[in-house]
Amino acid sequence: MKDRRTIDELTLDELEEIVRVRRREERIRRMREQPGELDPLKTPAPMLVAARSTSAAPARTGSRYSAVIESPERRRRGIRWDWVWDKFLLILEVIAFLGFVAVIVQLGLTMSAINEESRGQHVAPTPTPTPVIGVVVLPGGHTPPDAQGHSQPAPIPEHLQSLVAQITPLPVPTPGPEHAQRVIIPTIGVDAPVVAGDDPEALKKGAGHHIGSANPGERGNCVISAHNDIYGEIFRRLPEMNIGDEILVQTERQTFRYVVEQTRIVDPYEVSVMAPTSTPVLTLISCYPYGLNTHRIVVIASLQTR
Repeated sequence: MKDRRTIDELTLDELEEIVRVRRREERIRRMREQPGELDPLKTPAPMLVAARSTSAAPARTGSRYSAVIESPERRRRGIRWDWVWDKFLLILEVIAFLGFVAVIVQLGLTMSAINEESRGQHVAPTPTPTPVIGVVVLPGGHTPPDAQGHSQPAPIPEHLQSLVAQITPLPVPTPGPEHAQRVIIPTIGVDAPVVAGDDPEALKKGAGHHIGSANPGERGNCVISAHNDIYGEIFRRLPEMNIGDEILVQTERQTFRYVVEQTRIVDPYEVSVMAPTSTPVLTLISCYPYGLNTHRIVVIASLQTR
């Protein structure tokens, strides 16, 4: 049914709706009359928008519910502020990451420059090794004899040759009651005399007590060496010793008992094993391995008071 109410009977909202619909119809009519203009009636899938209504009844303009055609130009999208905020945060993160990378690169370049400058200005001097108790090579070594049958001295490394000239041999002390006279190792069948000194001539006579090292039973390092494959092969079985084995060193007055604490294979120039100690220690030295003699075997034992 048509709405037969007069204008005075319509509400304000209904009047505004009627005016809006009439203006839209008039605009569509003008667009049809003007050539080249977009005909909204010929556009695919036109969008129908229901007439706005209030709490009152919808506007009646020839039908119960009036429908009008909304042109695409009338559709307006609002600004998506959440999208804008996400993009802004992404840009900030990229800028922060690039700044962090730049700081790391600059720090690396600065450290490299400081290191180069430091190396150029401060060149550490080459340390000069200090001989331990007057030797640069461990005793007990030998080389094959030359054509005349004389024993050749062990080769000295170039960086130690200057120290050899500085070493003044200690005089052989007069044998006394406190000096070692015999070394006995029951586990490997050693029972040999001990002479003063460990130079090649002294080691032809037996085991040699290093001059300057402690006497048996005294506080310090008592160093005794012997050959392993010549002149009686006194210390040939030294590598067979184990921790806990007993070593007896006799003097004119008494016999001192030592117990093995460790065995080591060292370079011939590892003279630190002959360094003085704060407790009574016995150090036995010989060449290693048998027949090759490229290294030294060192047996370290401590004094037993009971």
